[in-house]
Amino acid sequence: MKIYNGHERLPRNYTMMSDAYEFTMSTAYLLKNKQNEEAVFDVFFRKVPNNGGYAVMAGLDQIIPYIENLKFREQDLDFFRRNHYPEEFITYLKNFKFTGSIYAIPDGTPVFPNEPLITVKAPLIEAQIVETAILSIINGSMEHATGARKIIEATPRGVGVMEFGSRRAAGVEDAINSSIYGIMAGCIGTSNVMAADMLNIPGMGTMAHSYIESFPSEYEAFLHYALTYPNNCMLLVDTIDTLKSGVPNAIRVFDYMKEKGISTEHIGIRIDSGDLAYLSKEARKMLNQAGYPNAKICLSNGLDDEKIENLLIQGAEFDSLGVGDNISRPNGRMGCVYKEVALKENGIWIPKIKISNTTAKIINPDYKKLYRVYDKETGFALADVMTRRNETMKREDLIIVNPNDFTKRKNLNNFELRELQQPIFIEGRLVYDDPEIMEKQKYCENEMHSLYPEVKRRVNPQEYYVDGTEDYVEFRTEMIENARKLVLK
Repeated sequence: MKIYNGHERLPRNYTMMSDAYEFTMSTAYLLKNKQNEEAVFDVFFRKVPNNGGYAVMAGLDQIIPYIENLKFREQDLDFFRRNHYPEEFITYLKNFKFTGSIYAIPDGTPVFPNEPLITVKAPLIEAQIVETAILSIINGSMEHATGARKIIEATPRGVGVMEFGSRRAAGVEDAINSSIYGIMAGCIGTSNVMAADMLNIPGMGTMAHSYIESFPSEYEAFLHYALTYPNNCMLLVDTIDTLKSGVPNAIRVFDYMKEKGISTEHIGIRIDSGDLAYLSKEARKMLNQAGYPNAKICLSNGLDDEKIENLLIQGAEFDSLGVGDNISRPNGRMGCVYKEVALKENGIWIPKIKISNTTAKIINPDYKKLYRVYDKETGFALADVMTRRNETMKREDLIIVNPNDFTKRKNLNNFELRELQQPIFIEGRLVYDDPEIMEKQKYCENEMHSLYPEVKRRVNPQEYYVDGTEDYVEFRTEMIENARKLVLK
């Protein structure tokens, strides 16, 4: 089990975290003697939230302990007895252990629609039972990481983003997740003390309006705080009136510190309401005129990537940002799904496909490999390319094809290939050394630098290629045509 500075990552056994139909289907598999048939399922999403250009992979650090701890306890088995499941199925669950293999794209990797993020290859019942928990983990984790990274991308280099979202989260586990994946995506720290302790980093924060209201005057509140924390004196200036009271009182305190020989090297103000652009510019002027050009300005209050871009357009002055809501509860859901793509029958892998009248809902069938193609000269990622599992990938003169339109093709030369999915479990055994979050943060930063700016822009981003080889797309097209012919018979 992954331990974070003495804290277990998943404190509960989540074996029962599954939808009822996983168990009704599994019962039917068992009674049909299909429990040992191997299947392959892919986890993917169909659309980036809020029409973005990319998402960020996250959640493996939770999936690993979940799989390791899969075990039905006696109290779990009692549930199935009370609900009249066959005794044969209850006996099966009593001896249940995950024996399959899982492949996944590492946390912190930018990812795109309709490509396999996670592939589960396991006996049918095992693959079916883990579906709901894996989706729950991945959807939530990726929403936090993607929301945070969009904010990081909108923020100028050198301006730190602090994750302040715990109180806006949907429960304490979600609060921890938003902090951890916010940091993984590039935040410089978190206000969540439990998450900070888990990651062995300092907690970050300033003060609340209630602190100021607890003193006879704003000035006295500021002064006491400054004397208590002279090396981290960040004063919240918008409780009464930012420009007429808050900033002047902050300057009075800074003057007092200077007079008493207390260093003013680590001073600043935070603005948490009002017109942040206007107030920050005026506050900067006041601080400069008072002789404190080194005083930092932190802005907070419902910030997201769009608001940050607008602050920059308006010339707002800030050195750091406190962001909560749009990391802990970002707009837009990931919508990851879990679909069967292959089934082993008589020792042979048979590709499976779900078709639809909606083109976007037709899945990419078969047990696949996924490669990222990089331009050798620039280092930028050019495309992600799917192949059938046993297909030999060309290392030069590669033609990639849009799976939904065979006429959309591109010739690639002078490139490097990287297989994206890594083995996590092989036949039930953990083979992956999950990096620490701060290592994932560095990895995520490097990976984001490999994307063209056009893919990362907030408005109307360039669509990143998620294609197949010619052989794969021909095979997929033939599967779709054959499936539709069966419908017409």
